[in-house]
Amino acid sequence: QVQLVESGGGSVQAGGSLRLSCAASGYTYSSYSMGWFRQAPGKEREGVAAIDSDGSTSYADFVKGRFTISKDNAKNILYLQIDSLKPEDTAMYYCATDVTVIAGYIHGFGYWGQGTQVTVSS
Repeated sequence: QVQLVESGGGSVQAGGSLRLSCAASGYTYSSYSMGWFRQAPGKEREGVAAIDSDGSTSYADFVKGRFTISKDNAKNILYLQIDSLKPEDTAMYYCATDVTVIAGYIHGFGYWGQGTQVTVSS
């Protein structure tokens, strides 16, 4: 059974940084694509970043230069480093498996974690 568990969220002031983690059991990161998504209250879920099995990365235009996705295949952990946080980054952040980039948008078609909350105050 695949289980994804996110952690690392919290409340920070604008300009701060956070590193989110997604630990997997029953799933091998090295063989598949992974990604991060977020959903703010009243808004649709949106793809933030993706990383392929070969380590190549993709980012949504609105986070380029501030977010960095990475993974530790040995530990089966996916990371999302978020710098220069803005109030509009406030959302629940989710990791997912089997991620594909279609027409510039990031989509997840596999398993999902339960999310970790990021709240940014101005």
